[in-house]
Formats: sequence, C-alpha cells, structure tokens
Amino acid sequence: MARKKIAFIGSGNVGATCAHLCFLGGLGDIALYDIIDGLPQGKALDMLESAPVLGVDANVTGSTDIRAIEGADCCVVTSGSPRKPGMSRDDLLKINAKVMNDVGVAIKNHAPNAFVIVVTNPLDAMVTQMKRVTGFPKGRVAGQAGVLDSARYRTFLAMELGVSVQSVQAMVLGGHGDDMVPVRSYTTVGGVPIERYVTARRLDEIESRTRQGGGEIVNLMKTSSYYAAGAAAYKMVEAYLRDRKEMMPCAAYLEGEYGVQGLYAGVPVIVGAGGVERIVEIALTEAEKKAFASSVAHVRELVEAMDKVLAA
Repeated sequence: MARKKIAFIGSGNVGATCAHLCFLGGLGDIALYDIIDGLPQGKALDMLESAPVLGVDANVTGSTDIRAIEGADCCVVTSGSPRKPGMSRDDLLKINAKVMNDVGVAIKNHAPNAFVIVVTNPLDAMVTQMKRVTGFPKGRVAGQAGVLDSARYRTFLAMELGVSVQSVQAMVLGGHGDDMVPVRSYTTVGGVPIERYVTARRLDEIESRTRQGGGEIVNLMKTSSYYAAGAAAYKMVEAYLRDRKEMMPCAAYLEGEYGVQGLYAGVPVIVGAGGVERIVEIALTEAEKKAFASSVAHVRELVEAMDKVLAA
C-alpha cells in the first residue's frame, strides 16, 4: 500500500515541527515547501538523515517549487507573515490573504483531493479565504486553533492542580483571539467538574492566561509558539490520515450550527478520513452562549475587514 503524502506549505518553525512529528509518527512521506531557498531543502535532508537512527522509512523532500505538493493527501498551511512591530491588523490581513490566494490556487491545481489545515494567522479570516479560493467542500478545509488553545488551558489547569495533563479534559471554542471561549461547564479533572477543585476567581485568571498564551510566548522568545502549535496541527493530520473519528475543537465552517451561518468558528468536530466529518453541537450555559456569540461577532468583523482591504 502506497504511503500517504503530507505537504507543508511553509517550512518555518511550526511547519517543520509538525512535519517532524508526522515523520516520527510514520504518517507518510513528507514534502516541505517554502519560498526561502535552502530552508525546505536543508530541513528535509536533515530530517531524512535521522531516519536510519530512528528506523523510519519515509521519503522527505524540500523545494521552493510549489509543484512539490503534487498529489498530497493532506496540506498543512503555515505560510505567511507574522505581525511585526508597526504593522496594523489590516496590513497583516492584506499580506496573508494574498498568500492564501496564491497557496489556495496551488492546492486546487496540484492537490485537489487534499484535506487542508490552515494555521496562518489571523486564523479565522485565513481559513475563510482558503475555502473561498479552493472551492473545496467545507469538510476539507479547517483551521487549527482550538486544539492549541485547549492544550494551553489544560496545561495551566494541570499545573494549578499538580495532576497529569491527561487527567484534565477541556475545550476552548470561538475565534482564535483574545475573546476565545474556554468552556468551563465541560471542563473536568478525572471526570469531576473543575469548579469542585478551583475557585471561580482563580479560573478567571487561568482562562485569561489561556487567552494570552500566544502573546506570553512571543514576549519570552520574541517569536511565535511552534512546539505546541506544531503538535496541535499534527493531532489533526493524524486523526485524518488514521481515520480516528476523534472529537476535537477546530475552526469549522458553520451553516446554522450554534446559530451561525456562513462563517468559520472554533467548535467541537469529528475528524476522520472525510476531514471534518461532523460538527458536534453541545449545550452551553447562557454565559457561554453570550461569550461565544461575542467571539463569533469579532470573527465576522475580521472577515469583513479582510474583504475591505482586499477590495481596496
């Protein structure tokens, strides 16, 4: 049976971290693409040379030619510009939306059957643009955000309680930004509601840190998170290629679910061989509904702002 092919469009820290995890996990052959000559080729060769040590049989290639993604079963998109000092949100939207245009056309032409996972920020707008450009069914274009945000929330709760991260179950929904929604009513430790262990005031503080989790790392390293972000993208790739039917939060296209029409937002979904196979609707508290609606409203504003700068 032929190995699956996973293409990474953007070979920086996040893309390369996810690619390495896919390599270690034996998910398939790896194709790294980037516009910086030498970067994808060097990382591919370095990874490939570790294969004898680790006992991994996989083909790893790197290229500055986008045709390297030809026939990919899954495409992980991390390409684009990070927000730099002095850069407005509109500047970032315009730059990265144009990148999504180019990448989307390439995926449509060279990997027309791929499941596309978008990681580029601003996430909710970028995954929207990717779906528009590719014209793919909604189940084959998703955004990675909820897995990362939920992992941060679980990490901070495990630290607070001194327990294994595997004992903490939690979900963060909504847009990937400062108004993301940690769903407290579904957060448990060993199956016990979190509020039995942690006061409401302390939960507020932990949830605030979760919302600022990406910024905290940028302030420390002067660059964006990549171990956790790469691992979160890997989780989605694995669920798809191994048909795990795993429930996880990601940015999915809503058509009436949660009262949202025609917009990407972070919600629980089932990821399997069909991509996003099903959106899972959970009952939220009134406070959570209000927070989710506010977060979605900001996503809509972000998409509208992107449309304006693209039209200008």
